[in-house]
Amino acid sequence: MSEPEFEHITVRRLHPLFAAEISGVDLTAPLAEPAFAEIAAAFNAHAALVFPGQRLDDAGQLAFARRFGDLEVLQKGAIGERTLLAGISNVDPATDDIIPADDPRLLRQYSNELWHTDSSFKRISARASLLHAREVPATGGDTSFACMRAAWDALPADRRALCETLVAEHDFAYSRALTVKDDFLTPAQKAEVPPVPQALVVANPRNGRKALYLASHASHILGWPRARGRALLDELTAHATRPDFVYTHHWRQWDLVMWDNRATMHRGSAYDYRRDRRVMVRATVAGDAATVSADDAARAAAAS
Repeated sequence: MSEPEFEHITVRRLHPLFAAEISGVDLTAPLAEPAFAEIAAAFNAHAALVFPGQRLDDAGQLAFARRFGDLEVLQKGAIGERTLLAGISNVDPATDDIIPADDPRLLRQYSNELWHTDSSFKRISARASLLHAREVPATGGDTSFACMRAAWDALPADRRALCETLVAEHDFAYSRALTVKDDFLTPAQKAEVPPVPQALVVANPRNGRKALYLASHASHILGWPRARGRALLDELTAHATRPDFVYTHHWRQWDLVMWDNRATMHRGSAYDYRRDRRVMVRATVAGDAATVSADDAARAAAAS
């Protein structure tokens, strides 16, 4: 597939398969439509974009994110709950102190070190995430991205045929139990994000490119015995996160990175949570539609 041509931005590849750095734009100022159109085209082509040196405040980050669609509201228990900006941080925004290691707001972030895609536990999952680095630690805290389109393309034909028929259940409580504990979420928090079905393969409606749709939130395959479905999900995740499919971003202060949640997975790396400050702010663009219809999910669940 040929890449778009650009006149108003500069695009530099960061990985042979996906991810690019965008320069020549100042996102703190109003962005003209021709430049934004090229950014949108680059996003669809590369799935993950890095904008270095963008000294955005909350209002500027929100303004840019809204150009891509409606934004998600944060759930209970998150840093920034009930707002449009999530704090992916070990710093308390109220006190500016490092959050204690046993604070639930920090504990829930340990699951970010698992491969995942944002909001796949919602019926209409996220389209894009935009993460801004306000403070970065001296070491650690990198974010790795896996190209799920390349992972799909590299599957054998019979595996692709199988995967296109399958639906997985995604469950926020399941993923948090992997790194914290089974009863970490309160009943009210669980009720806010009940398990939802997601197609195992999705296509970008803007360019038709297919991708595997996996995440640590995916607990099992509907209609399959749990152990068999779990084995397939583990196999696909191992395949999708091969080193040749992965780009790791080493954060610099004021980097803005945005990624397509239906074409990539990502995970954070550990840093010294108790001593080093890391303040990242994320806006999340909602998806356009569910990945699977209610009727198709019901048929998948009823399959034997």
